[in-house]
Amino acid sequence: MPQAKFASIESLRDSIGQQIVVSDWITVTQERIADFAEVTGDRQWIHLDRERAKKESPYGTTIAHGFMTLSLLSSLMQNAIEFQQSGRRAINYGLNRVRFPSAVRAGSRIRGRFALSDFKDLGEAFELVLSVTVECEGSDKPACIAEWVVRHYL
Repeated sequence: MPQAKFASIESLRDSIGQQIVVSDWITVTQERIADFAEVTGDRQWIHLDRERAKKESPYGTTIAHGFMTLSLLSSLMQNAIEFQQSGRRAINYGLNRVRFPSAVRAGSRIRGRFALSDFKDLGEAFELVLSVTVECEGSDKPACIAEWVVRHYL
């Protein structure tokens, strides 16, 4: 169930510089990591080989792909926020900056903190620039920091 409800995308206009929502925690399972590896073709041992990761990895276990963590932004956001009037479609317009300061170990829980950095009225769409921090439960460092651009078409 969404934690934040807004009348419309436009109602976010006055939230520039503010955190707008924190998502629920989700568990990054080994199965989810393996599925991502299969879909992307990135089958590096650090993601899939538990025994080798236990012996050779500084993390002591397998870890999620950085791009997997990044790809979960949409899901984290969709499950955290609801717009009563949402327009025709929302498009992932891209990223301005992305960093992966720490790894997400298999079995860890992550959540997203979303703050509105910018809001533009483009006429046919509203463009939101979101500063996103993906937290990993029990870690002092974020797993991902990104500046995400999303367009909501009217």
